Amino acid sequence: MAESFKTIQEQYWAGKSGNDYIERNKVYWKEASAIAFFSEIFSRTSSVKSVFEFGANIGLNLKAIHQLMPEITLAALEINAEAVKKLEELGYVTTIHDSALNYEVSSTYDFVLSKTFLIHINPEMLPALYQKIYASSKRYICLAEYYNPVPVSIEYRGEKDILFKRDFAGDFLDMYDDLKLIDYGFYYHRDNNFKQDDVTWFLLEKDNIGCA
Repeated sequence: MAESFKTIQEQYWAGKSGNDYIERNKVYWKEASAIAFFSEIFSRTSSVKSVFEFGANIGLNLKAIHQLMPEITLAALEINAEAVKKLEELGYVTTIHDSALNYEVSSTYDFVLSKTFLIHINPEMLPALYQKIYASSKRYICLAEYYNPVPVSIEYRGEKDILFKRDFAGDFLDMYDDLKLIDYGFYYHRDNNFKQDDVTWFLLEKDNIGCA
């Protein structure tokens, strides 16, 4: 991957800080939580045969989806080289090593996922990235991010301008008239059985897909 980064956020996640995140992500309970999480979301979908994740890291989400539906074709976009190695080791994920801001859409998928990924994107770059997410999706877009009704920047591990909250789903619904909200939900970090970060998920669907 040519390291032609446009933002400090890309540099942060491509380098040592991104490597450190990989180590923090190796927590035993996260796999069970991810399975419960995606079981709920995919129960609201139909005829999903392919999934693409923006910012997949080591593939925790895709591993959960694979366990739930092993026949689904999986693909991922990831900026961090060490995380890409972990994705490739899975053996069932087609992996693209690139920054989402440099990525050019070349394929489409039934279900496109962003989970705690958009929160780390420079807000000025979001409209262009939204277009890539939208263009990558044949039918569903799932956004699982940190929600806030208005855009805010939150200090992240002592760093500023690395984590942002906003109404990401609202942005998509405002930008694209053919998107409709199918469902949404919240996962709490103190859940007794399947804790996650405090993530709000939104499932959107294109309403011009025609007959399946």
